Amino acid sequence: MNKPTLVVLAAGIGSRYGGLKQLDTFTEQGDTILDFSIYDAIQAGFGKVVFIIRKSIETEFKAFFNPKLEGKIEVVYVFQEIEDIPEKYKDNQRQKPWGTAHALLMAKNVVTENFAVINADDFYGKEAFEVMAKKLMETDKTSNAFSMMGYVLKNTVSDYGFVSRGECKVDSNNFLTGITERTHIEKVNNGLKFKNDNEELVEIDENTIVSMNFFGFTPTYFDISSSLFEEFLGVNYKDPKAEFFIPLVVNHVIVNMLATMEVLTSNARWFGVTYKQDKAYVTSEIGKLKNLGVYPEKMW
Repeated sequence: MNKPTLVVLAAGIGSRYGGLKQLDTFTEQGDTILDFSIYDAIQAGFGKVVFIIRKSIETEFKAFFNPKLEGKIEVVYVFQEIEDIPEKYKDNQRQKPWGTAHALLMAKNVVTENFAVINADDFYGKEAFEVMAKKLMETDKTSNAFSMMGYVLKNTVSDYGFVSRGECKVDSNNFLTGITERTHIEKVNNGLKFKNDNEELVEIDENTIVSMNFFGFTPTYFDISSSLFEEFLGVNYKDPKAEFFIPLVVNHVIVNMLATMEVLTSNARWFGVTYKQDKAYVTSEIGKLKNLGVYPEKMW
């Protein structure tokens, strides 16, 4: 049985957090949120981890993770840079990354197995990795049978500002029928609202299923995404704010019936840090999990 690969989106700048949250620590032992995800992935049966980072943080990142992971899982690094696009689209004023789906394309040449993709700064939970690993091991790598972990919106928002989430439409058989990237969802008067394209705040059901960028793909994803990125650049390459998100690719394959995406669920609790103020809560929750023995005091 082929072991799946874990691809980690870790090239983000962390502008709302005010620093490099990928390497921020949350325990006395110096554990990052990502340490828990990799630990969970190894326990669940993943055989390789691919870090997508920026060149500017390579030295710091490798110094932090390589000593911990040596001998425990195969480790590969790839880089997302703004200029990693076809030459004919480079006459733009781009200053921010091209988005999560562009980042994931950077792993195309090093991932030949079924794989999961996660954010570096989200805590997904032990059971979520077990469910995803099982699904990936059962899936034919030549198929277009994709999957994602679904989370309830109200459990994924911050008390300190807006968040980005993929709003999901799910059928009665737990298959995705559509996903829309909402780049601004916030708490307003005890409810939740998102900003639409006209910058208007619109109500959204707190029990909406959302994506937290925890997807399961076969390698066929890369060819689909590559061609779609070319189309995206053709239209958007001079727009400094346009971003190529994974949910955009997912929605394309679902709407055009190029693939299926099963929405997986688990009892795992999600939590993450969008703002610096989120850190105290996440630190407390991680501490509880260590005290309960879900994680050893010293993981590595």
